[in-house]
Amino acid sequence: MAPTLTLKPGTAWSDAWQRCLAVAPEAFRDERVLNLWDGRWQADGRALPATSPVDLGPIAGPPRLDAATAHQAVRASLDQHRAWRHIPLPERRARVAAALDALTEHRHLLALLLVWEIGKPWRLAQADVDRAIDGVRWYVEGIEPMLEGRGALNGPVSNIASWNYPMSVLVHAMLVQALAGNAVIAKTPTDGGAACLTLACALAAREGLPLTLVSGSGGELSEALVRAPEIGCVSFVGGRDTGARIATAVADVGKRHILEQEGLNTWGIWNFTDWSALTAVVPKLFDYGKQRCTAYPRFVVQREAFADFLAAYLPAVRSVRTGHPLAVEHPDDPLPALDFGPLINAAKAKELADHVAEATDRGAVPLHRGTLADGRFLPGQDTSAYLPPITLLNPPPSSPLHHAEPFGPVDTIVLVDTEAELLAAMNASNGALVATLSTDDPATFRRLAPQIRAFKTGHNKPRSRGDRDELFGGFGSSWRGAFVGGELLVRAVTEGPAGERLPGNFPAYQLNA
Repeated sequence: MAPTLTLKPGTAWSDAWQRCLAVAPEAFRDERVLNLWDGRWQADGRALPATSPVDLGPIAGPPRLDAATAHQAVRASLDQHRAWRHIPLPERRARVAAALDALTEHRHLLALLLVWEIGKPWRLAQADVDRAIDGVRWYVEGIEPMLEGRGALNGPVSNIASWNYPMSVLVHAMLVQALAGNAVIAKTPTDGGAACLTLACALAAREGLPLTLVSGSGGELSEALVRAPEIGCVSFVGGRDTGARIATAVADVGKRHILEQEGLNTWGIWNFTDWSALTAVVPKLFDYGKQRCTAYPRFVVQREAFADFLAAYLPAVRSVRTGHPLAVEHPDDPLPALDFGPLINAAKAKELADHVAEATDRGAVPLHRGTLADGRFLPGQDTSAYLPPITLLNPPPSSPLHHAEPFGPVDTIVLVDTEAELLAAMNASNGALVATLSTDDPATFRRLAPQIRAFKTGHNKPRSRGDRDELFGGFGSSWRGAFVGGELLVRAVTEGPAGERLPGNFPAYQLNA
């Protein structure tokens, strides 16, 4: 009989909220978060109701501004930018370092907010916070040579990012952009992260960093956050549909841009026999329910190796653990070491379940169906946002699971007989951020890897976005504009010598480094 679980004491949403009110009373008021613009926290915008994906209980929603107020915020950010760009680098470094110290002091609270707002298990929530802090410290310590001969842009950097990595992607980028001499604007993701981002920005704003944090619908705010002439650069992380619209908007005015978009990241198997290594890595591929831009939801498998692949894959996927991220058996127990918790909301879980059902009706073969009965949940808990791991063989071409990233714990497998079929299947989405080819022969990898349309291709192991000096970008439709990572992130948000061509994926050229 499974033990009865309870919420670990001190981890309730109400506990986290009271701590936010105590730590940053200027940014939190009663039951709502505030917007930050013109250097002040402002109680404007219509606060929308929101629920936690963990248990569908109420949490603070983003206060949505209208378009006119967003334009005011952008104009105020330009004023901040014109002042900040003249602040000497040593002072900028000191202020960013002080902000990092404050984030470090409150890292547990930031991580707890991530658990409730976007459903990250405790281990991954802490990692998100720590990667942001450690990554920016690397820039603080080594920024001088990166800025040699370079200056701030002519206007602030506008950041529009998805909800899945508020700290290690969005806050990380914001602090590096400010370190490089720019004022920074960020839009709170609609689907989650408002309180975590508000706390992080409050701690940084206290150190004098020129940050703006606003909330609202993308459609209503895009004119201000993307097209406004005051904006010096647009940085976007999200889906291809929205990314394509932003790409069109910035191309119209020739604006600097960094547009990271999704792609179907694939793992190919060809003349491979180290099955124990594959078994060991499969559970790690389910981190955060594959709600990552560098997740691997597609395996492309040599048909004659399929039986061995299944023998290695199925025991691993059956070991994946899900459940309530804060549920424990005894009050003193550590928080559970889960691979993932809920998806971002119940609507996404239903959408994916519907895609699976439709694909199966049209001929896909279910190879594995997990069950929530094996998960760790509180008695009577709402589990509408949870989806157990599912694996399908040969999704039909008519299914979204055939050609698009599911952004959830659904694996699909495609069988191939020739190298040409392998490459075609691995390049199904016209560009990806990462890929892996598992093959015993290094010469085969060297021959096939350049033909895989992914920015990073691993040999027998997964690739990731990377940290610190590791570059990141994408090919095809998975990326538009300047590449980032290491020195390239600084180059992307600064002006260099006249006629400089930034490394990136642009309509007129592609330059890797």
